[in-house]
Parts: sequence; structure tokens; C-alpha cells
Amino acid sequence: MQANKRNITKKPSAMSRRDFIGGAAGVAAFTIVPRHVLGGPGYSTPSEKLNIAGIGVGGKGAGDIGAVEGENIVALCDVDDKQGGKTFEKYPGAKRYRDFRKMLEKEKNIDAVVIATPDHVHAPASMMAIKMGKHVYCEKPLTHSVYEARMLTEAAREHKVATQMGNQGHSSEDIRLICEWIWDGAIGPVREVHAWTDRPGGRWAQGVERPEGSSPVPTTLDWDLWLGPAPYRPYVEKAYCPFVWRGWWDFGTGALGDMACHIIDPVFWALKLGYPTSVRAVSTEVNSETAPVSSIVEYEFGARGDMPPVKLTWYDGGLMPTRPAELEKGRRMGSANGGALFVGDKGKLMCGCYAKNPRLIPETAMQAYQRPPKTIPRVEEHHQDWIQACKGGTPASSNFDYAGPLTETVLLGNLAIRTGMKLDWDGPNMKCTNVPEANEFVRREYRAGWTL
Repeated sequence: MQANKRNITKKPSAMSRRDFIGGAAGVAAFTIVPRHVLGGPGYSTPSEKLNIAGIGVGGKGAGDIGAVEGENIVALCDVDDKQGGKTFEKYPGAKRYRDFRKMLEKEKNIDAVVIATPDHVHAPASMMAIKMGKHVYCEKPLTHSVYEARMLTEAAREHKVATQMGNQGHSSEDIRLICEWIWDGAIGPVREVHAWTDRPGGRWAQGVERPEGSSPVPTTLDWDLWLGPAPYRPYVEKAYCPFVWRGWWDFGTGALGDMACHIIDPVFWALKLGYPTSVRAVSTEVNSETAPVSSIVEYEFGARGDMPPVKLTWYDGGLMPTRPAELEKGRRMGSANGGALFVGDKGKLMCGCYAKNPRLIPETAMQAYQRPPKTIPRVEEHHQDWIQACKGGTPASSNFDYAGPLTETVLLGNLAIRTGMKLDWDGPNMKCTNVPEANEFVRREYRAGWTL
């Protein structure tokens, strides 16, 4: 099938499939009815390939595109020809762009987009695609600000597109086991959770001021497009890109934004968390340019149904919670990149980053535990979960109705870090009620020419 003859729309039909078939049969039993009409707008058989475009295709984006290459890769966009070069070469038939806005406007046959830009471009790219009826897979954190997360969640719901955030641990067997064990009462009611990461760990700069001067912009890079909605600043070699942007407030969200969408994910799901009632943080020195070298963030959540209030404490930059007495000597806490520790009234459960290797501790408790039936549907692979949703299957497991609120909670911690104060939070209204100055960080201003 030629790609330019396909147009998968996303909104439901006002006429049911049964009504249409019945009416058509009454007029002429032998009339040939196109497949897309019988199925209703948005219908796509599992065997039909999607036309997919990539936005940000170097680094993590290259892996994301590779994970969906069984579909038609029809267009690729990257502001850096060098960074995206290998991906461009791998898919020579795909149209090449530097500006995703021009790509989306010109390539009318695109069904879905995969977005793996720096954090500050996630929301503008996702929103444009959503408003055009495109399905969206966007890397974590879903957005750069709390407000953007809320807007994407609502837009995806309104436009009825299939979405997925790139927190791949959410599709794992391990995270489902954690939920099933917690819901089974394996450790009793949970009132306290600790989550941590080793990031930044020297991977990128935090706790530093803006460098002075400027450097010549490489000919392969469109610096203005790389800045996107962020305020203009001169290019400085090795200061901001291609990977070290994560610590800069204008472009990234620090270690918390980078890793908490992975590590807090099982906590958020298993404990059925929603908006926190308050958040506070302590950290090393805070400045207006970059996230601090290390921080501790405490979130308070109210009761949810039969689940009691719970305090979630986040640690980064090498800080760690107290080692539990139940953990045997020589056993690592979590995994190489971090982990989570659930503290229940009847025991403790620990897992690594991406929810890996969940265990009750001590190991004798794990061996004695009679595991409950597996009740949560299993997912074969995170990207393919989204592909199937795009083709009319069930919503992907980390669709924006889930990923949006998770991202809001994660990024709220950065408000506490930047103000250094305990914030009382009105979740439904996205508003700090006791520290008005914190609200300036809920939503950011875009540079001229950029919109949400």
C-alpha cells in the first residue's frame, strides 16, 4: 500500500459499524465498501503499518526509532545533522528535516510521532502532533513543566490519540508484580516509601553557573532550533549539548526529572497516588541556572480509598536513605542507578531502578510469601504496546492519562527545590497556596515563535 494514499484519522464516527453495514446492504448488497469506512475513522488493522516520524533521532531517539522500525519510518527530524546522522543513514527512504513544525505541516501522511528531544521541546512537539491527530510516543519526563503535563494530558484525551511516555519499566513484569503484591497486602498498609538515584553522578553538570563567552556554532547544528522555546543564550561548546543539557533549568529538569519517572513509577502505580498535598526539599546550593548537585524531596499524599496517607522521600546526587535492618549484609540496595523501598506495617519491599528485581526483605520473607494470582494484563514490549494502541488496541499502559499526573508529581519537586520552602499544593488547580512565588515555576514563558 502506498504511504501517501493512507490517512488514518483519529476521531470516532457518529455512525456505528453495524448501522452502516445494515444501511449499505439495504441499498445494494454487492456494493464494495472501503475497509476504512467499515471500521470507522481511526480504524486500522493490526497488519497495516503505521507511517511514523521521529523528532530528535540521535541518542535515545535512535533507540526509540529502532524499536518501531517494523512500521514505515517516513520522516526524521533532528536539529543536529551529526547527532542524527546514523539514524538518517539507517533509514534512507525517510524525508529529513531540522524543524519538526515544517515536517508536521508538510508530511500529511504521518500517523504517529516518536519524540526524544531535550525536555524543553517535549511539550511543543507533542502538542502540535496531538492537535493534528497524530499518535504520540514521548520520552520521559513527559514535559518540562507541571502546566505542560496537564495540557498534554487533556489534549490527548480530547483528540483521542494513542499516547505513551518512554518510561519503559512501566511495561515490565516486575512493576506488575509489585502492584499485585502491594494490593495483596504482602507488607501491609504502606505509609512510607524511599526512592533514590545516583544521578547526576558526573554525567552532566549541576550546581554551576552559566559559562561566559561563546563558541562558534558547528555547521551541523541549528542552534536557534535547538534552543526552541527556551530564552536565547550564546552557544558554548560542551556546555549544553548534545547530552549535558539535563542539569540546566532552561532545558532539562535535573536528576529528579531525569530518573523519577522511572523510579517513582512503581510507587505511583502500586499506591494509587494522585496529587500530593504538600512537598518540601533540602539540597546543596541552588542557583537560577542549574539544578543542585544533590537533593532530598519529601512528598505527602493523603489517604486514597482504604490506603492510608503516605510520605514519599526522594534522594539524588549520591544521597541515600538509611539502610534497612532487614537487608542482609552484602546485598545491594536497589540497583546501579537507584531503587525504591516500600515500608509497610507488616514488612518491606525493595526494587531497583525501572522496578527491577522486586523482593520482600529479608529473603526469608520472600521465600515464605505465597504469591497472589497475576491479575494485571501483561505487556510484550513498551514501544509495541503503543503501536498496538495506535492500531485500535487497548490504551498503552503509560498513556498520558497516567504519565501526565506522574510527571506533574515528579516536577512539583523541582518547585520545592527552587524555592527551598514547604509548598502546600492544590493539585486540581495547579497552584501553590502558601508560597505564591512558587507558582512562577508551574508554567514557563515561551520564546517568540513558539507555542503550546
